Amino acid sequence: MLLVIDVGNTNTVLGVYDDDGELARHWRLQTHHGRTSDEHGIFLRQLFELSGLKPGQVRNAIISCVVPPMEGLLVKMIHDYFACEPVIVGQDIEAGMPVLYDNPSEVGADRLVNAVAAWERFETALIVVDFGTATTFDAISRRGEYLGGAICPGITVSSEALFRAASKLPRVELGKPPDVIGRTTVHSIQAGLLYGYIGQIREVVTRMKRELQGPVSVIATGGLASFFAEETDIIDVVDELLTLQGLRLIFEEG
Repeated sequence: MLLVIDVGNTNTVLGVYDDDGELARHWRLQTHHGRTSDEHGIFLRQLFELSGLKPGQVRNAIISCVVPPMEGLLVKMIHDYFACEPVIVGQDIEAGMPVLYDNPSEVGADRLVNAVAAWERFETALIVVDFGTATTFDAISRRGEYLGGAICPGITVSSEALFRAASKLPRVELGKPPDVIGRTTVHSIQAGLLYGYIGQIREVVTRMKRELQGPVSVIATGGLASFFAEETDIIDVVDELLTLQGLRLIFEEG
């Protein structure tokens, strides 16, 4: 079995692939910066047991991480609790895709992993929208090259910033208000966040399509991908586990 781990600033997504390349189980957890490697190991082994999986079946592991302090903890955890040596994308193994960024080392590992998975699935010009702590828009050419993209604050970050900066505005739960013209402060904030964000998604994707020239598919991933896909027709496909698939491909091709 292959253990794949994608560590984001807010959430960590884990999955286990069987020997046939099928995703046997996956979990989405909050990223805990304060946990020790032992705490991570005990918790993950408990998830395995609850899912009917045996930690001893894991033979290999691969990690994509945008939180540097977490890397060492997870490497030690996998070594101690799963008895294998993990590889880290960008450090031990490359994504295997041409990167046309001015400085390729600046591209987040998760962005490249998503690009690899999307290209393997569609093999056409693509825009990958990843709804995470930051929302990233990544462009892949019809030749399978990573071109670059755009980064903006995720909607949760925007909502929290509004709450902290405006003393009289409450913290609100992300949701769809009854109308765009809100008749309460909560509904007004929800309308501004949701429809303003949808407008941002549409504008960035539309301008990227113009620059890419020709047919372009748009794939969305991340925990909020389905939520936004329901509110706009700019997204063609939703795959919330795209990053896990990319990690598997990179490991197998590395």
